[in-house]
Amino acid sequence: MNDCIFCKIINGEVPSYKIYEDDETFAFLNIHPMSKGHVLIVPKNHAEDLAHGSEGDSVAIMKTLHKIAPKVIEALGATGYNLGMNHGKIAGQEVFHTHLHVIPRYEGGARTFDKNEASEQELNDVKKLILEGIK
Repeated sequence: MNDCIFCKIINGEVPSYKIYEDDETFAFLNIHPMSKGHVLIVPKNHAEDLAHGSEGDSVAIMKTLHKIAPKVIEALGATGYNLGMNHGKIAGQEVFHTHLHVIPRYEGGARTFDKNEASEQELNDVKKLILEGIK
């Protein structure tokens, strides 16, 4: 899909804070995080939402989640995480490419779903911590 920002990120046309990639999925930091280390996991195949994608893409997203979420949490010192997936505009979906939100949670931190601004330095620092933890 030519105008899909996530397809452009996957194809390297738009820069991202990539933390993981395999043959089927791509994971990167959300530039408007709900918490420190907010990651998006996307299938490389474009589909508007989970219902329009393949079962294989759904499984691939969950395999990536299983592989990276514990490492992200450990690397950042979080004690849990929320998962989120919005289907359709009415549900809050803003980018119409299937994606799973992994939102780390911290002891004493607010459990909010408000978006925040993150500086380039903050995102690079978080990316570095995560990549060190994934190795």
